[in-house]
Amino acid sequence: MSNTESKPDALDQFVEKLLVRSVILLGIIFLMMHMLGKRPAFWVPDESTGAKTPLVMQGGDPYIRALMRTISASESNVRNPYAVLYGGEYATDLSKHPDRCVTIVAGPNTGNCTTAAGRYQFITSTWLEQARHYHPEPPTLFFWQGYSFSPESQDAVVYKWLSDSQAWGVDLHQLLKKGQINTVLQRLSGTWTSLGYGIEDNANTSELPSVYRQMLKEELGRSAKL
Repeated sequence: MSNTESKPDALDQFVEKLLVRSVILLGIIFLMMHMLGKRPAFWVPDESTGAKTPLVMQGGDPYIRALMRTISASESNVRNPYAVLYGGEYATDLSKHPDRCVTIVAGPNTGNCTTAAGRYQFITSTWLEQARHYHPEPPTLFFWQGYSFSPESQDAVVYKWLSDSQAWGVDLHQLLKKGQINTVLQRLSGTWTSLGYGIEDNANTSELPSVYRQMLKEELGRSAKL
């Protein structure tokens, strides 16, 4: 009799364990879906990286837009470049510049740290300086919060900066229209050292002129459709 009763008991225990494990698994799946649903608004659901990632800003000169994407190819060749920090981690708050100093692990500045962040890898001081001139929205004055580092803000600041001939001592738009991309990259290399002509080239540096031409083709095509 006891042997007969043990079989249902064993079955009950098996079913109970199976149910518990199923509940745990469903809980994990639900949590993961919840976390994905809570990704920051600036997290773009796009597999593209660097230059291939479209700009968030709408409109503007296609030559300058193509240049912005070319800078991104060298400075932030990852998915969701607007939130990336030097080293590959991602910021979760872009209400202002992340201002996290990350140790440099390669190149002539190894051992120092950098606050480079975002699609254009602004260090904090450069961001604050250029945001003061070109940011579309001034910061809160009474309760200082800094300039928004949103994707829209990053694009707006860089676009206006690159479009300002006084800032660079030359009209970048005109140089680009003449096909002088190498001259432009050299002029910008003091700010974005990975563009070549400096001490921090990377694997993408030599490809930047061809990257620019491809991005320009896309941007001119996009502009023609508007």
